[in-house]
Amino acid sequence: MIVNNSEQSSITSTKTERLPRMRTLKQAYELLKEEDPDTGITMKEIRRIVENDEIEVYCVGRKKLINVDLLFAKLAQITERISKSGEVSYLIRVSLGYEMSGKQITKSKTWRPEPGMNPKQVKKELNKVATLFEASFERREISRRVKFKDLAEEWFTLVTQTKELNVSTIEQMQSCKQRVYDAIGNRYVDDITYRQLQQFILSLSKDGANLHTGKGLAGKTQKHFITFISDVMNYAIRCEIIADNPCRNVTAVKSETKEKDIYSVDEVAAILDALDEKAPLHYHLLFHLLIFYGLRRGDMSINRTSQYRNSRTGTYTSTPKTKTSKRILKISQSTVRLMQLYQFEQNEQRVKLGDQWVETDRLFIGWNGEPLHPNTPYRWLHEFCDEQELAFKGLHAFRHAYATKST
Repeated sequence: MIVNNSEQSSITSTKTERLPRMRTLKQAYELLKEEDPDTGITMKEIRRIVENDEIEVYCVGRKKLINVDLLFAKLAQITERISKSGEVSYLIRVSLGYEMSGKQITKSKTWRPEPGMNPKQVKKELNKVATLFEASFERREISRRVKFKDLAEEWFTLVTQTKELNVSTIEQMQSCKQRVYDAIGNRYVDDITYRQLQQFILSLSKDGANLHTGKGLAGKTQKHFITFISDVMNYAIRCEIIADNPCRNVTAVKSETKEKDIYSVDEVAAILDALDEKAPLHYHLLFHLLIFYGLRRGDMSINRTSQYRNSRTGTYTSTPKTKTSKRILKISQSTVRLMQLYQFEQNEQRVKLGDQWVETDRLFIGWNGEPLHPNTPYRWLHEFCDEQELAFKGLHAFRHAYATKST
């Protein structure tokens, strides 16, 4: 190889520079212990720095090497400062990671050597002070570190006791938690990243995620998972465990939008005729209200008490879905007549059962007075329509048909 004089000079000067001290993780830790026997930095912390890509790793065969000088600089950055009067001080700066915005989180401390200390004593004491300063934050962080699953259960307890969320929302999130726990439950909250959460949500959109259809979960369902994780992360911020919410920018995968299948006028008329002729009175009244007044399935839990919950049946009373759902309905005389007949039938059943009757003050109830489960009308009408060879498009389709008719 031929080089010119300038190249020769460049190469020579390079060779005189100090080579980086490349060591394995174990060797780096041993070197750190030699320089500061009382160091609070552990082998586990060095591994964490490497695993989080906070320092570059070089692979030589099977060995993984790091630059120990860069590692020490990472652990504590020390800057010498000399005042106008000649007084020497040292600024010790410790990096505590980065916020979601990319801004580095740092803490700093100024240390001044005692008069009369020689350079060797200053170096030794400075390294000790810097290491202890770094370790103080490590101990503080470790003392408040918590795994996602443990924090989520604590959050569930809190929102249940404070009634911050309604029962249906809590139960919806409870249905999401097992998959979330399987993915990130054993991870420390402060270690969870946006990329990990986004990958988890992407996995929910893939074929097989929906155990019933074998397809991916719908975008709306994915958003339930995002909301659950995000709410727990916001709670972590309130607890001062993390500074930012890694779930903030996570997005769901859009799924194909299906056209609403709405009952036609003829289909509704056919169902009404069959209900008039063959349905029990309480189902006749229930579907009469759904069809003619555009009520939701949850609105069928009509009662005059403010709150009710039955853990065995899984039913509960809550506020309507939207503010506009709180309204007064004008009902026809035929509807009033059906209600009167149904009330008379309930009174007879109450007398017949005696002390077996459960008083809940609901309009639609089971055989013994307990609230009718919200899923029961759906199953009953599905079977009824199949028997009568009528179109069945769900209960909410009646609401869409009502809205179409009203416009």
